[in-house]
Amino acid sequence: MKEKVFDGNFYRKLESISLKARMSMTEGAAGGRKSKVKGSSVELSDFREYVPGDDYRRIDWNAYGRFEKLFLKLFMEEREALINIFVDSSKSMDFGDKHKGHMALRVSAILAYLALNNLDRVVLNRLQGENLVHSSSYLGKSSFQKVIQFLEATEFNGNTNIAKAIKRRDLKIRGISVVISDFFTLSSIEEAVKYLAYKKQQIVFIQVLSEEEVNPTFRGQVRLIDSETKEEVNITITPKLLKTYRAKLKAQQANLKELTQKYGGVFLQISSADSIEKIVFDSFAKEGII
Repeated sequence: MKEKVFDGNFYRKLESISLKARMSMTEGAAGGRKSKVKGSSVELSDFREYVPGDDYRRIDWNAYGRFEKLFLKLFMEEREALINIFVDSSKSMDFGDKHKGHMALRVSAILAYLALNNLDRVVLNRLQGENLVHSSSYLGKSSFQKVIQFLEATEFNGNTNIAKAIKRRDLKIRGISVVISDFFTLSSIEEAVKYLAYKKQQIVFIQVLSEEEVNPTFRGQVRLIDSETKEEVNITITPKLLKTYRAKLKAQQANLKELTQKYGGVFLQISSADSIEKIVFDSFAKEGII
């Protein structure tokens, strides 16, 4: 690995991002995701057991007096969302002076942290070939270190069939599904989108590319090696060829955006060279992800 993914600098930035994100949210009931179910936020709906990191102001002390256990009061407008984060762990993500895979892991951690702060449940999913490795269901800020442990165990190898891997996850309830990848795959992305839409997921596709892929500077005779298939090709890179490449990349991104929007989703492209502050407060905020 070229650098440590989650260092002290990352945690300092994460705290700053979390604080700014919370300050930018509209005021309302403390924590929780508002659903489309009608009802007043003061209308008691249900209880669940307290998890360290939850808002202590919502503890039902009467229930504690009876059962000697801490329970949290839930209200009619507030519902836990289940957020699935799918991370492409193919070899093509193991690229870039500013590592694409590392950025994908950092973005996953940021989204998980913000979700846990919002009292949502989070499941991480590592896409490997046609298979999927998923984490436990995390809830509460105290589980964030388990999120980090799962992400740090990621190794970028082989190729990934995004559609087949995602379909290994049997999504039984409505939720939010975030797919983080370079989307350099021969598999059908539309198949993945249709599956997530069928499972009533709010779809977010985040394409992570390295600066070398966004603005290639190669010139002359070069040998290109596919990191996943090991296929080699000798080509001469000319200004005309670079222009064609950029046009095809732009067309791919336009197709991904059109496809996700067709099913009510969001697509955005980020660079592994971007700062995480720019990604969160520019790209994410612009698309309504936070």
